[in-house]
Amino acid sequence: MSFTLHGLPVSAGIAIGQAHLMSHATLEVSHLVISPRMVDKEVARFEAALARVRDEFAALKGRTQHSSAEFGAFIDLHSMILSDPELAEVPKDLIRERRCNAEWALVQQMEVLVDQFEKFDDQYLRERSYDVRQVVERVIKELVGQPGRMALKSSKGLKEENLIVVAHDLSPADVIAYKEHHFAAFVTDVGGSTSHTAILARSLRIPAVLGLHNARQLIRDKEVLIVDGTRGVLIVNPDARILDEYRLRKTQIELERSKLRRLKTARSVTLDGVDIDLHANIELPGDVANALDGGAEGIGLFRTEFLFLDRGDMPTEEEQFEAYSTVVKGMGGRPVTIRTFDLGYDKDLHPEKVLGERLQSNPALGLRAIRLSLAEPKMFQTQLRAILRASKYGRIRLLIPMLSQAHEIDHTLAAIERAKSSLRGERAAFDEAIEVGAMIEIPAAALAVGLFLRRMHFLSIGTNDLIQYTLAIDRSDEQVAPLYDPLHPAVLMLLAHTIASAEKVNIPVSICGELAGDPSLTRLLLGMGLRQFSMHPAQILAVKQTIMQSNCTELAPIVRRLLRHEEPAKIREQLAKLNG
Repeated sequence: MSFTLHGLPVSAGIAIGQAHLMSHATLEVSHLVISPRMVDKEVARFEAALARVRDEFAALKGRTQHSSAEFGAFIDLHSMILSDPELAEVPKDLIRERRCNAEWALVQQMEVLVDQFEKFDDQYLRERSYDVRQVVERVIKELVGQPGRMALKSSKGLKEENLIVVAHDLSPADVIAYKEHHFAAFVTDVGGSTSHTAILARSLRIPAVLGLHNARQLIRDKEVLIVDGTRGVLIVNPDARILDEYRLRKTQIELERSKLRRLKTARSVTLDGVDIDLHANIELPGDVANALDGGAEGIGLFRTEFLFLDRGDMPTEEEQFEAYSTVVKGMGGRPVTIRTFDLGYDKDLHPEKVLGERLQSNPALGLRAIRLSLAEPKMFQTQLRAILRASKYGRIRLLIPMLSQAHEIDHTLAAIERAKSSLRGERAAFDEAIEVGAMIEIPAAALAVGLFLRRMHFLSIGTNDLIQYTLAIDRSDEQVAPLYDPLHPAVLMLLAHTIASAEKVNIPVSICGELAGDPSLTRLLLGMGLRQFSMHPAQILAVKQTIMQSNCTELAPIVRRLLRHEEPAKIREQLAKLNG
């Protein structure tokens, strides 16, 4: 029987192949009551399983240290989760108190932790519940004598490039093992756009669709699948007509990608000779390789909070310095824009505190980003010193998130000066002339952009938050997500006003939100006067192709007329003509 499932498109492309099912051990755990004399042996069995998984993580880390920082970072995260007393010690207490088997005790404690994570408003932090489940899954497979690596044995003798992995979820350890086997695609029941499975699939450049809910239960081993990672569609047992259609589309996509690769070293310049800077957004130092491979001329946004999340403590100055300097050295003299922590109390170091008196009903409007950094001067100084120290290795630009008030700008600049002064006292080298910029992601900041232009060296527009705040739409909320409209006239007016205001005083301005990586919006942004884009590395070449086929002189008057329209439908109609 043929049927179609819809999920989240997290890694573009099309794959056609046979289903390769992974087991899900936590669904198969029974509750057993053990005798008092067996309790100590059960605790020892649990400890031995933990030790074997720790050894496995250490071995995996060794295999990835020279190839992928992303994989290494996720293995570090899972190692920390495994060592957390909430998972390593509490199940032992449950075994002793309830005289239960180790598997059942571990799953009970897992459910408690997962429930805590799922109460967070922040999408990234909510998705860390998947990591907890994956670590528990690994331990349970050891307890029942089915370690994760055994799942690969069934694929021997088959053409792996024709196999599509179907799982309830995938851990970093699974993906690392599968990286060596060249599978065609990943399909999972759970996971989101910021889950490690999504990030790793994009780094491997293979199609992936997540959040399919019941795919693992509905699909049988070796059934024919089509994975459309661009549209978020999974087709099971397609008929001959659908297969032919997708084979043709797959060939066309591969041909287009091959053509785009030829543009990697080409100048990003319009038909009328306007140079456009194309930079990359990254989360981890290991993303530098993908940025360079995509043809990035610099890093337009280094989201440093990814160094901060999922830890039991604050990253030290040395740890941060090492991460920042690794990125700067890796970019070989190209500019690197480092954004200070965009954290809030919804991304606290200690989840149990967040769930207590500090949990805010709407963290997006609360004490976050620069507000939190200014409220925690010690944390802020640690980061500023690390960034400044790394600036001796190349051109760093310091980006401050969520500024809205003049006094926030003044206090931020004063904090930067204090960090500089402390380094001067230690005779530590750094770039005295480091550029400091502001993120424009609040409507108030866009409307009062003059405040920032008089005090800052550059601006970067964060369109994801700007749209959300302008329209009062949480795009992660499925009930209102369709109302999230980047072409709403109010959003376009804020963008045009910010870009034009910066152009008048020769202050560089870029866009680092998702709009920057959408080729269908490239000509619109060029016509507004935007000359610097920052996006996911995989999007750079497609945007470059559109730039090289555009004429800024011709676009400017057309876009001015387009911006006069107040109806989104009319704007879309004019945009289609612009791209025609």
